Amino acid sequence: MGRGRQKAKQTKVARDLKYYSPDTNYKALEQELTGHSRTDVATDSRHSASRSDEPEDRDPYPGWSDDR
Repeated sequence: MGRGRQKAKQTKVARDLKYYSPDTNYKALEQELTGHSRTDVATDSRHSASRSDEPEDRDPYPGWSDDR
């Protein structure tokens, strides 16, 4: 029991999603598609904070294996 109410709600949500059209930011879309952005990747703090002096292929668990 209650399947009809559940299906009606799912149908309503699906219809709302189908006909929902948010305002499009064409300037941001153009920048994303052309690859030009306002911030340089090299100066972006998110990317520079993740860098370190260690190579990426270095084993993060050097002493954890049992095959010594």
